[in-house]
Amino acid sequence: MGENIRGLIHHIEINVSDINKSTAFWGWLLEELGYILFQQWEKGRSWKLADSYIVFVETEARYLDVPYHRRRTGLNHLAFYASSREHVDQLTAQLKEKRIPILYADNHPFAGGKHHYAVFFEDPDRIKVELVAPNE
Repeated sequence: MGENIRGLIHHIEINVSDINKSTAFWGWLLEELGYILFQQWEKGRSWKLADSYIVFVETEARYLDVPYHRRRTGLNHLAFYASSREHVDQLTAQLKEKRIPILYADNHPFAGGKHHYAVFFEDPDRIKVELVAPNE
């Protein structure tokens, strides 16, 4: 390990309002991207890809009074690579089947610019997610 992993993300932990809704959403998405279920407990789950993992923990009720909004200080969005433009299209179709609204639909799939092929959407807590195709 050592030098070749320096700076890579070890893990990310995200608080969510409802672990069951988030598990359904994130479990499907992350497994489509090659992650595997790594840990699970009553109020949390994590998925792992290579040496990095993403953790979701249900927020304590006393902290639910102010909902998440990506325009406030803190996380704006998470962006993941898809394997190709076709993969972005496949996941976009699945999002639509699941009735998950596509953000910036008028400019899809180039909402990020004419050379940026991606789909943007939100999780159950309205955390913005982006799936972007590698440049071809």
